[in-house]
Amino acid sequence: MSKARRKQFLVAGLGLFGTSVALTLQQMGYEVYTLDSEESLVQDLSTQLNYVVCGDASDKKTLQSLPLEDIDVAVVAIGNVERNMMCTMLLKELGIKQVVAKAINNLHGAMLNKIGADKVVYAERDMGERVAHNLISAGVMDYIELSSEISVMSLAIPAEFVGKNLIEADLRRRYDVNVVAIKRDGRTIVNPKAQEVFQPEDEIIVLGTHEGVKRMGVDF
Repeated sequence: MSKARRKQFLVAGLGLFGTSVALTLQQMGYEVYTLDSEESLVQDLSTQLNYVVCGDASDKKTLQSLPLEDIDVAVVAIGNVERNMMCTMLLKELGIKQVVAKAINNLHGAMLNKIGADKVVYAERDMGERVAHNLISAGVMDYIELSSEISVMSLAIPAEFVGKNLIEADLRRRYDVNVVAIKRDGRTIVNPKAQEVFQPEDEIIVLGTHEGVKRMGVDF
């Protein structure tokens, strides 16, 4: 059985946040198309990003010139509110299944939701890496690097682990991670026992090496 195609991304707007998301996804091995209207910024980033285009992301023809049929997720990181909203609306109109848009405030976020954004984030550079990791898997709810070696991730329990306990799931051997907590029915089970059986609606929080945590996020 052939391996599933890896997700491909579009990042529109290469400010601090957009650049951070794009570079993180690219470093993780994903194909990322990027777009910004500022020529000097595009030139500066052309040595770091594999696919960077100078153009107006709020212009329909510009967007149509990109390989949108291959894009799984688009991130709208444009700072200008009007262009941000126009780009979000056009991407949904052009058939992008998941559009994540950066909002500057709650009102902007509410407007983005109304015009079709699938997810709204209120973030700048320090959140870029977290959002990038969250995009690679629908099950990943949050991701934080705690140090130069250790990460923590929150994700919906993968279906294959439901009904198994911690010993049977064997996550430590498979991914070099430890389950530090389980969120279930509004409560949190901290440092769960080895005999704890995973339930269908569980959210698990794992701690481990960057490599192990990222690998688990990609798998699920």
